[in-house]
Amino acid sequence: MSGGVPSRSSRVRKLIRGPRPESVPALVGRACALVGLLDIAAGVFPRFRHSRMHTMAEVLPGAFGPFAAALSLSAGVLLLLLAHGLKRGKRRAWRAAVALLPAGAVAQFTYRHSIAGALISLALLVPLLLHRDQFRALPDPRSRWRALANFVLMGAGSLLLGLVIVSAHPGRLIGDPSLADRITHVLYGLFGFEGPVDYQGNTSWTVAFSLGALGWITAVTTVYLAFRPEHPAAHLTEEDEARLRALLEKHGGRDSLGHFALRRDKAVVFSPSGKAAVTYRVVSGVMLASGDPIGDVEAWPGAIERFMDEAKAHSWTPAVMGCSETGGEVWTRETGLDALELGDEAVVDVADFSLAGRAMRNVRQMVKRIERAGYETRVRRVRDLGETELERIRRAAEDWRGTDTERGFSMALGRVGDPADGDCLIATAHKADDEPGPYGDLKAILHFVPWGADGVSLDLMRRDRSADPGMNELLIVAALQAAPKFGIARVSLNFAMFRSALARGEKIGAGPVLRAWRGLLVFLSRWFQIESLYKFNAKFQPRWEPRFVVYRASGDLPRIGFAAMQAEGFVNLALPFPRFLRRRSPARVCAHQVAERVAERDVRAA
Repeated sequence: MSGGVPSRSSRVRKLIRGPRPESVPALVGRACALVGLLDIAAGVFPRFRHSRMHTMAEVLPGAFGPFAAALSLSAGVLLLLLAHGLKRGKRRAWRAAVALLPAGAVAQFTYRHSIAGALISLALLVPLLLHRDQFRALPDPRSRWRALANFVLMGAGSLLLGLVIVSAHPGRLIGDPSLADRITHVLYGLFGFEGPVDYQGNTSWTVAFSLGALGWITAVTTVYLAFRPEHPAAHLTEEDEARLRALLEKHGGRDSLGHFALRRDKAVVFSPSGKAAVTYRVVSGVMLASGDPIGDVEAWPGAIERFMDEAKAHSWTPAVMGCSETGGEVWTRETGLDALELGDEAVVDVADFSLAGRAMRNVRQMVKRIERAGYETRVRRVRDLGETELERIRRAAEDWRGTDTERGFSMALGRVGDPADGDCLIATAHKADDEPGPYGDLKAILHFVPWGADGVSLDLMRRDRSADPGMNELLIVAALQAAPKFGIARVSLNFAMFRSALARGEKIGAGPVLRAWRGLLVFLSRWFQIESLYKFNAKFQPRWEPRFVVYRASGDLPRIGFAAMQAEGFVNLALPFPRFLRRRSPARVCAHQVAERVAERDVRAA
């Protein structure tokens, strides 16, 4: 296998193949979702239970019929909960469905005397049993925080659905209860007590039993999630990190994103020979790798095969963000996946960089202006900084972050100043003030990670909001000018998404489609740094290295994009826990570990 760079024409490989047929898990999952919706409608809306559609729906698998709205509602909610797991081939969802469908058949025959309904329920059970080998997917990594999330989400859903149930019988209501009375009635009913709302006839019993069923489902699912065996979120063990560092020592110069594989919130799979590895994180059912595999190119196929086996075992959607041309070619050739150009990485060759010339005039003038304002820069290796200064830099970087969550995944290390990252480069800007702030004269920070023996890759940029504009330009220029002293020949800057579309769309003669696409990207730049990052990188006259996203099918792209936004920190679906209950970020964990190591060292010295 050649490790060379493929031609431009081969960057995007589209495999010609027909549409994949629907798998048994997908069909069963869709059927369960449909039946679940019908059951919920039958349990909530009285008119639906007497409609022609419900007459047909009664014989569908899982439908318990009109004998009790509560049982129909319970079955619908449970089938909806199981549908997604069945579509993904999850073993536990299969077991639950195998238990639920016979119960539905018994209910059909016992309470409705419907032989057809019982047979159709059992008919859906047949493919589940015959194709049980397709339901082998293992559970996703999880923690007991899922129990709290389930309680909040299921509780909110039960409250809203309960309000619909309480209000779905306007003709049988006694009086005109207010919204507060209805909410109170729902809350009481979820716990099995009678509320302030009264109905005529047997409707009170129907509503009470339905609300009790919702509360029962919420309680059972929460208890199950709280007491099931815990599987912690992905993280690198010390042994995994040591093996990855050994691979980077030999092959780290191949990919500028290689060092980011050492993020400690990633998991890793190694090739059978141990000469290559793929790191990843699972986000919303997407097994998301970033950059190229680590290690010897000849051993990449073995690591990629292990990655795909892991994705298949858990029924995760495989995806790779930001791989190079070589990486994209190997991924598509070995797995049959497709690749799509995502954007470009800005790489500056130190030997070619200069502030002279018309193209660099704006950067040159900005740097000179900031230097005249009294700012000075320092560029050092992490191992050359004292612990006191490192701690101040860590605290400043966290305080100046500007968001509650740490952003970055594919091009972010998630920590600053770890003793194991002594080769990282830190550029800082300083200015003495009459009234020093909490971090002294420190005004801005740039952190670079190693890229082999002769390169660095930009990790984070942070600055004091009160500092003059242009701190990032100042520090990038300082790092590039100091690079030869550290033996650095190349510097990777930010990644610019859709850079080629932005560049071509603003040129004379661009067609209407390209201009419309560029206009959409400019519009999205109000929320995501698309155009601004491209223009910022272009200031330094870099060479552009294309990066790709590797995916299985076009229909997976929206899901992969959403998972990537979650991983990068642009979308946060976490519950708003109090600050003292939040899981510590990698930076906080790193600072805590460093403090422990320093304390241990001081004890030994004493």
